[in-house]
Amino acid sequence: MQTLSSQALPASKAQLGKFLSGNPFGRPLTQGFFYREKMRAIHRIAPEQPMQDILEVGGGGSGLTACLYPQAQIINLDLDPSYAESPPNQQERVRFLCGDATNLPFEDCSFDAVTMFDVLEHIPDHKKAVLEALRVLRPGGFILISTPNENWRFPYYKFMQPICPKDTDVMAEWGHVRRGYTLDELKDLIELPCLGSATFINPLTVLCHDVSFSHLSPRQREFFCLLLSPLTWASYFLHKPESVGTETASLWQKPEM
Repeated sequence: MQTLSSQALPASKAQLGKFLSGNPFGRPLTQGFFYREKMRAIHRIAPEQPMQDILEVGGGGSGLTACLYPQAQIINLDLDPSYAESPPNQQERVRFLCGDATNLPFEDCSFDAVTMFDVLEHIPDHKKAVLEALRVLRPGGFILISTPNENWRFPYYKFMQPICPKDTDVMAEWGHVRRGYTLDELKDLIELPCLGSATFINPLTVLCHDVSFSHLSPRQREFFCLLLSPLTWASYFLHKPESVGTETASLWQKPEM
């Protein structure tokens, strides 16, 4: 299968504020704040240069890659066919395909970039998925990845255990086949130069994250996220790309031929 043909001129990534405004989670400034953290980290490592054709692997219904590169042509490939009906996948420049990350239906060197946001930890044969991403990536192209890292656990603090599910239950519910990756483990898996990385969900903002996925009622979760909001926002603004976090966004580049 060929990639989308494009009539629009390529453009660089969206400005940060515009990108963050596309947060797909309800209550994005409280219960969905963790996704804002993820989006900021991804924006930090995303290349500035124009992108024409991008493959989004496991993009679901978020529209994250299309929001990041607002004039690029996007193909969103996901195992769940129900995401085809989500509004982000109805955009003229976005094509949704139901497919397998370990068997991509594209020719070699078809894309300027491949995004894999919170995907690798769900794929049993993650090495094959990476090899497929590299195969369809053009020389000099980029892979953008986000994953949990070695600091991820749920809940992060033991005192939260009475109101939170066990981490094994959360992993099963979210379809994780592994907890995550250190940056060195990603380097061994991808075997490309890492051009940059940025952590997110730090030891203070993680409180709001864990409340958002706790056993509390929606009203209680909202109340406690609002109560924590001064700490959450302060920690968010003070967080640096190299600070301790529970997840990592990273950028990798395929060598020029």
